Amino acid sequence: MKHVTLPGGDKIPAIGLGTWHMGEAADLLQAEADVLRHGLDCGLSLVDTAEMYGEGGAELVVAEAVRARRDEVYIVSKVYPHNASYDGVIAAGERSLERLETDRIDLYLLHWRGQFPLDETVSGFERLKTDGKIRNWGVSNLDTGDMTELLGVRNGCNCAVDQVLYNLSDRGIEWDLKPKLVKNHIPVMAYCPLGEGRLLRDASLATLADRHGVTPASIALAWLLSRQQTIAIPKTSRMERIAPIVAALDVELDQDDL
Repeated sequence: MKHVTLPGGDKIPAIGLGTWHMGEAADLLQAEADVLRHGLDCGLSLVDTAEMYGEGGAELVVAEAVRARRDEVYIVSKVYPHNASYDGVIAAGERSLERLETDRIDLYLLHWRGQFPLDETVSGFERLKTDGKIRNWGVSNLDTGDMTELLGVRNGCNCAVDQVLYNLSDRGIEWDLKPKLVKNHIPVMAYCPLGEGRLLRDASLATLADRHGVTPASIALAWLLSRQQTIAIPKTSRMERIAPIVAALDVELDQDDL
């Protein structure tokens, strides 16, 4: 497993599994948990979820998947913006802990910018951190101006990641956001790293995949892993798609590939 170092010094896996659209149907919970569990068996020990996904249902899926092996897993979850007041963050964090059946969340994110001041949200995160309920906190979907504001509030420099849309066909963050994050030693966590499946049908990636003996998914993920301080969180509900995700770790893209 490749790793990325957070600003506070913690090392986390550079690739994991997302859970968007999981937990939306109770009869699929076990099958979805089985896919995550298979990912854990294959070394994908970072799992990303949110209270928004399935209105807490995805966190229940994660709880089922990591049961009896919690210490193997790095869990990321997110708080709704409308729950991001000081008291709201703490209460939402407690609810997520209960659904996840754990005593701590490894990385807790503000899902996107909402009505509450960033300093109030940060204060809530810091309280959860002090109480041992979360190990690190970060943000999601914050742009360059938001990050400038965040880094200017008390304890804002403790932000561990910014989770944003980033893949081979969505590279807008490279203009200004990513350089700012790199300058402040804040990793990017890339969601939709396969372009919601579009990149799997890309002819250029298919050519590179044939050259390396892997799938287009592996190439697209390997490209992200080659970027500075970048974490990828592909999502799949299909067991057979775990192997191409893992295979990305062994792909070395040369200059011609890039």
